[in-house]
Amino acid sequence: MAASWKRVLFTCGGTAGHVNPAIALAQLAQERDPEVEVLFVGADRGLEKDLVPKAGYPFRTVHISSFHRSLRPREIRHNLISVGNLLRSPREARRILRDFQPDVVIGTGGYASFPLVKAASQAGIPTAVHESNIVPGLTTEMLEPFADRILVGFEACRQHYKHPEKVVVTGTPVREDFFTLTKQQAKEQLGVDDGRPLVVSFWGSLGASGMNRQMVDFLALEAAKEPFHHIHAAGAGGREPMAAALRERGVDLADHPALDVREYIYDMARVLRAADLVLCRAGASTISELTALGVPAVMVPSPYVTNNHQEKNARALEAAGGAVVLPERECSGQALFQAACGILHDGARRAEMERAMASLGIRDAGERIWRAVLEIEKEP
Repeated sequence: MAASWKRVLFTCGGTAGHVNPAIALAQLAQERDPEVEVLFVGADRGLEKDLVPKAGYPFRTVHISSFHRSLRPREIRHNLISVGNLLRSPREARRILRDFQPDVVIGTGGYASFPLVKAASQAGIPTAVHESNIVPGLTTEMLEPFADRILVGFEACRQHYKHPEKVVVTGTPVREDFFTLTKQQAKEQLGVDDGRPLVVSFWGSLGASGMNRQMVDFLALEAAKEPFHHIHAAGAGGREPMAAALRERGVDLADHPALDVREYIYDMARVLRAADLVLCRAGASTISELTALGVPAVMVPSPYVTNNHQEKNARALEAAGGAVVLPERECSGQALFQAACGILHDGARRAEMERAMASLGIRDAGERIWRAVLEIEKEP
């Protein structure tokens, strides 16, 4: 890192896919230079207010909130509050910039990024915006005129920007612990190294209960022959209802050790490293991890996210040959099972999907982002 970069402000929020890349970059910055000071800024009610302090970084807030399109009274009240926050947040942003005096401001997504990056640009402070999704979100679109650099995950992203000369393909940072084990070591540690493939499935919090019902059908089909190992994350309170539904079908999970249904996958780095196929949504963090590891996927994009980002993410992976996409309206346990078997029983197809996913992955994304940000300083 250049000697003058001693104060770095990260602004992010809304989802872990926005917060975790910023945390990874902060860790890299301080590894390069322990004297670097870092400050995170996010929304006062966002996920970031928990994730950032847990990572050990100071955190300040601005009052900023999203806008809802519904005309129901409750949503109208929400939007009126958001208008007030929109007027209030620039003053808060300028105050934070005066207090911290950053050398650079980096936004990694979420509406909380908007007031800080815009205020920094207006104050002559170098700015960069990182977008994890294939298609830019509303915040990134609004910040494009104010960002010195726009950092994206894939080459296919460049076409979606009005100022492609600002765009640098860097990838999205993935935690280093995803690469500490080899695939075989991860399988051995998990006890799934008997030659059968490992399927991993998780659906996040948006629509997880509906997908869990489909996974009951999937697991019941699996239980007949157990053709592969399977680790499924059911989410908070999801395991017992799934186990009960399976018992009604004559399947007791205690009799099927290859079917591992958990509430959470706490050791996600090890589990994904061992995976031969993943069934999942198509959030930004997930696609960055799968492409970095070269793991094929069957994706059911969440229909509940803004601007249909997840389907656009998934379709880009499908076009490259690394994923199969099943829209939720067309999805069922039977369809998921058939898709999984079609991939896992065809060695050549699976290998080609692995190569396609790996071709999209960028292992040194953090380093590329820093190089791109440091180049801003060299310009007049």
